[in-house]
Amino acid sequence: MKQERQRLVRLRRLEKIRAIARQTAAVEAAQAESTLSKLRDVSERTHRMTQDYGSRRGMSDAAALHQVGRFLDGLRAIHRTAEGDASRARSIADAKQKILAEAERRRAAIEDRADRQERAIARAAEMPSLGGRKRSGTGLE
Repeated sequence: MKQERQRLVRLRRLEKIRAIARQTAAVEAAQAESTLSKLRDVSERTHRMTQDYGSRRGMSDAAALHQVGRFLDGLRAIHRTAEGDASRARSIADAKQKILAEAERRRAAIEDRADRQERAIARAAEMPSLGGRKRSGTGLE
C-alpha cells in the first residue's frame, strides 16, 4: 500500500512538472503568434504604402520622380524582407503549436495515470463488502 501511495505522489509531482512545461510551451506559442501577427502587419503596411506612393503622379521634376522611385525601391525591399520574416515566423509558430499540443498530451496522460492510481488505492482501501450470512443447518428446517 505504501508503494502505491509513493507512486501516486510521484505521478502527481510529474503531473505538476508537465503542467509547467505545458504552460511554458503555451507562452512560447503565444509569443510566436504575436511575432507573426506583427510581421504580417508590417508586410501589409509596407505593401499599402508602396501602392499609395506608386500611384502618385504629381511630380514636379525628374529629381522628385527619382527620389520617389528610390523611396519605392526601399519600401519594396522592406516588404520583401517582412514577407520572408513572416514566412519564417509562421513556420516557428506552427512548430510551437505542435510542441504545445504534445506538452498537453503528455500532461493529460500523466493526469490519467495518476487518477487511475488514485482510484486503485481507493478501491484497495475499501472494506470488502460482506455477503449475506451463510445459513447454518439444513434446508429441511
